[in-house]
Amino acid sequence: MREDGSVTSATERPEPHTPVRTRSASAPVSAPASAPASASAPRDVRLVATDLDGTLLHDDKSVSERTIAALAAAEAAGVEVFFVTGRPARWMDVVSSHVQGHGLAICANGAAVVDLHRGGEIVDVRPLEREDAIAVVDALRIAAPGASFAVERTVGIHYEPQYPPFHLDPGAVVASVEKLLAVDAADAGHPVIKLLVHHPELGPDEFLALARAAAGGHGSFTRSSPTALLEISGLGVSKASTLARCCAERGIAPEEVVAFGDMPNDLEMLSWAGTSYAMANAHPEVLAATSHRTTANNDDGVARVIEQLLEQRATTG
Repeated sequence: MREDGSVTSATERPEPHTPVRTRSASAPVSAPASAPASASAPRDVRLVATDLDGTLLHDDKSVSERTIAALAAAEAAGVEVFFVTGRPARWMDVVSSHVQGHGLAICANGAAVVDLHRGGEIVDVRPLEREDAIAVVDALRIAAPGASFAVERTVGIHYEPQYPPFHLDPGAVVASVEKLLAVDAADAGHPVIKLLVHHPELGPDEFLALARAAAGGHGSFTRSSPTALLEISGLGVSKASTLARCCAERGIAPEEVVAFGDMPNDLEMLSWAGTSYAMANAHPEVLAATSHRTTANNDDGVARVIEQLLEQRATTG
């Protein structure tokens, strides 16, 4: 997911305020350890995990007819599909009608599990604790002067005046991040699922390395934007760790998972899955970390691989 202008605005609607299950971000993952990508795509694949922006979606944020058909065919063949994205729940309208029977998607880089069959209701949260968020802010104020912050909670986003207006949220509070994280802040009773920080001058990868060195002990740092916009989750929270939980609950091993991605926030998931594919348009780190390639997002690379997997299953009985 890209939190900058490369993502179109989704319909803004109030998030459900029903209670959600909240887990400690540092709770251990119960799924098996990561497995290297296999030499060829497995015939016994049970789950497809795919990023959205730059991966499943075309650049205009549409889902092609070919991809819709491939997702439906996977479900009919008994292969589960999980959308695993950095997007918040409120930006999932673009794929809500294409989720499988389970209805679940992993959002905010693993910090939230969302039920798209229930209007995007958040059913599981792995929060960034307030004390860790404050420690990250304090460290980056010193290490990266000029940085500006936004706070993503389960009910919406709030941001600093200097934070770039990627997507104006009519319900957002605009204030210093210190006030946004205060115990009496707006929506303070709702978990923080992600802290975002933007720098107007540093390069994206340079900023990521700097931030990890300065505050990596207080959160999981990644990025999915072409700009210097970082996303910070709770320690141990990633697309991979939450996907591992979901797979463990279903008795699915990493070797039975095929994953797709294009940006650094996909790296852990691509390393964990038994078989992983980098999109042709992927970030160099993603291309270097994966042994499989598929065509670009605009050329339906995910759909092409799903079609091949299903064809293999059919021919081998």
